[in-house]
Amino acid sequence: MRSVIQRILVLVVFLFMSSGSYASEGPQVKSLKGLKPNRILFVGNSYLYYNDSLHNHVKRMAAEKFPERAKLVSYKSSTIGGSRLAHHNLDHLLDSKNIGVRKNFELVILQGGSMEPLSKKSRRQFHEQAEKMIEKITASGGKAALYMTHAYVEPHEKYAPGMINDIKSTYIKAGNDNEALVIPVGLAFEMAYRIKPGIKLHKEFDGSHPSLLGTYLAANVVFATLFKTSPIGLEYNYFDTISDTDRDFLQKIATATVAEFFK
Repeated sequence: MRSVIQRILVLVVFLFMSSGSYASEGPQVKSLKGLKPNRILFVGNSYLYYNDSLHNHVKRMAAEKFPERAKLVSYKSSTIGGSRLAHHNLDHLLDSKNIGVRKNFELVILQGGSMEPLSKKSRRQFHEQAEKMIEKITASGGKAALYMTHAYVEPHEKYAPGMINDIKSTYIKAGNDNEALVIPVGLAFEMAYRIKPGIKLHKEFDGSHPSLLGTYLAANVVFATLFKTSPIGLEYNYFDTISDTDRDFLQKIATATVAEFFK
């Protein structure tokens, strides 16, 4: 029964997205070219470390889907509260032995500050910093990915309708200019809210940080993007904390968003 419901809901989401009401500009860089990374570094701020840290959720999903690789995996997360890209000492992190990983990272995921896409000056700074960091990642033998942040919602003082458009264009441009993967987390938040307006993906006290459901959705988007595999059907629900209804819905949103984004 669950498999039938899954197929129906996925079809509904795909039809909604293809109707033109949620068209997105896809990145020129389509995938990781077959790489299924075992050594991944997440670099960002509180958007990553809230709710038991996003990298832990992705790791658990990957371990369920690919149990034969579980012992090979090394996921690390380096976060600074309120940070922008420029605040991180990437040189230190890329020498992976400094943080307990014997071999260099195969993939480094960069998450910028939530306000970086909101002005011309900060967008320019973001693009300059992204270029520098991606060059260093490539020189270390790894691949780079940009984690597209979600937009604010009320009651955040900077909330504004259409904020996601600035975020999307900022990350896609940086990805295209530097041949880096873009992970469309922000677009998945928008899709989830459009289909199910009552869902709570943000912390209600600030309209900025992800709730547990927001982090779970983000982890599904990261999983689907990195491994080019749908998370639909995964049992992982953060140790019975997330309901089956929310788990299934968010897995489908992630699957549909990633499929649409990468065409």
